[in-house]
Order: sequence, then structure tokens, then C-alpha cells
Amino acid sequence: MKTIVIHAAKDLRIEDREPENPGLGEVEVRLAAGGICGSDLHYYNHGGFGTVRLKEPMILGHEVAGHVAAVGEGVSDLAIGDLVAVSPSRPCGTCEYCLKGLANHCFNMRFYGSAMPFPHIQGAFRERLVAKASQCVKAHGLSAGEAAMAEPLSVTLHATRRAGEMLGKRVLVTGCGPIGTLSILAARRAGAGEIVAADLSGRALDFARKVGADRTVNLSEDREGLAAYSQNKGYFDVLYECSGAAPALVAGIQALRPRGVIVQLGLGGEMSLPMMAITAKELDLRGSFRFHEEFSVAVRLMQAGLIDVKPLITHTLSLSDALKAFEIASDKGQSMKTQIAFA
Repeated sequence: MKTIVIHAAKDLRIEDREPENPGLGEVEVRLAAGGICGSDLHYYNHGGFGTVRLKEPMILGHEVAGHVAAVGEGVSDLAIGDLVAVSPSRPCGTCEYCLKGLANHCFNMRFYGSAMPFPHIQGAFRERLVAKASQCVKAHGLSAGEAAMAEPLSVTLHATRRAGEMLGKRVLVTGCGPIGTLSILAARRAGAGEIVAADLSGRALDFARKVGADRTVNLSEDREGLAAYSQNKGYFDVLYECSGAAPALVAGIQALRPRGVIVQLGLGGEMSLPMMAITAKELDLRGSFRFHEEFSVAVRLMQAGLIDVKPLITHTLSLSDALKAFEIASDKGQSMKTQIAFA
């Protein structure tokens, strides 16, 4: 079977690997669609991010969906032909954090396409993927491309849970790539009363408006575009910081009202924090990392028509054009979410 393997920065190859057979409680999925994520792009463009570096060739990918091709022993709730979204979250279920209900912090997490541990956790960009049946959520009624969006949507649903009560809140989203735009959708579904989106890219802000932002601020055209929201100790109740850039975080903190909530999703490396402002305003700073149980919720929200991710899928290329797909995905001037069609 063909797989998409990263060897080093800008060294992406399509390689043949031996397929696996499903065992007890497992299914074989014939991949149909896979979305290129920001972490995939970090491996492709830079060989890693922060202290996480590639040390061996690694199959990329973790935003995937496909059709069940074979079922292993003990699997009764999935059938051959079912379209499934496959969660990349594979906690051990037995460590301290799993037992406390914090599966996304599992000591022994095996998250597809991650160079955090060594040996690396091989990813899901392969024509045939063997997964646990418990990872697979039936996605009838969705396209394969929509089903593959369950993973990034889950990230923002988890962040929205971390933010707390959302009904009627004023929300600021900084950074309007896929996670930022999906955060707009998640916050609105949770009851946000007003959503303002800020970014340096006019095209990204076009997508933010398309998915429901009430107002957008182009910080490349107006560096002080959020300044008006800083008057009278701030305006917003919640900040989704999705850029991973320190200037965006600082501007967002200035625009938050006292006792507002910062949810940090962007992973751009270490940042300096304006601790005096955080302390004086009594702000809550909350990290948000991955997801777990939100995955099935993401699929159900899309199936019910309560969240529409289709406008965010801008490009779909064949497996043979994987290199071109990664180049397009790296160009934020033309891509929001680029996916690879495996079948």
C-alpha cells in the first residue's frame, strides 16, 4: 500500500509499506480522505516544531476518514462499507490520567503522526489503515471530506469546553486558519452572543465572516484595530488564541474584560506573557490540548447540520499529488483546508 512519509524538512515521499490485518476489536479502513494539519506542515516545512524534531522517517497524517474494508474478531457495530471518521486519539485507558477521565493527557498516548516520542508514532496517511473499532465513528450522511474534518473540529469543541459558559458571551478569535474558523463555529454553536475575528490575512478573514464572525479586524492594515476594545478595562469575555503568536496574545489580553478567559490553542512556541495585565484583570489562562470524547460529538454535530465545515475545504488533490497538496496547504494565501483523496 502507498503511504505519505516525511524524512526531513521538504523531503516528502510516497512509499510502499506492507498492509496490516485487523486483529481482535480492530477494523481495516480503506482511506478516502485525509486533511493536512498544521503539525503536518511543521514537519514538512521545518522538520518539526519547538523541541519536537524528526529523528526517523514517519508516516504523516491524523485527520482521516474512509470505508470499512474488513472487520476483526469481536467487532459487531461496524460493517464492511461503512463510512467512518477515525479518531487519532489512542490513549492506553489504564494510566493515572486515563483513569481520572483526562484521556488527552494519557502517559502512553499513541496519537497518529507524532514525533514527540521515539520511536515516532506512525501516522494515518496510508491507503489502508488498521484501527481500533472504538476509534471509528460512523459518518453516514457526510462526505468523506467532511468526516475527515471531525478531528480539527474536535480540537475546537474541547477548547470551548475549557472556556466554560458561553451563552451570550462576547468572543474574540485571534488567528483565523482552520482552527480559528472552526472555533468560531464551535463558539456560536455553544451560544456565543458576539464574535469578532482578528488576523493578518484578508483572505482568512473572508472565511471567518463566511462561517459567522460578526466583525473582522485586519491587523495588517490596522495594527491598532483592537485598541477600541481595550477601553474601560476591556470588552470581551473569552479569547480563543489560535495563532500561537505573542503579539496576538498581548492584543487579545488587552481587549479582555476583568475575569475574562484566555483559551490558548495556537502552538507557535514559547511566548512571553504580560503577567501584570493577567494579574490585575484577574484573567484565567487555560491551555487546550487535543481532545478525546469530543470526537463523536463533532461527527454528530455535522450529521445534524448544526455545524457546516464544507466552506473550509478549499482543495482536494489525489494521493499521487501529495507533494503539491503540501505546497498548496503551506500557502495560506490560497488554502484554508487542503485534503488528499486516497480513493
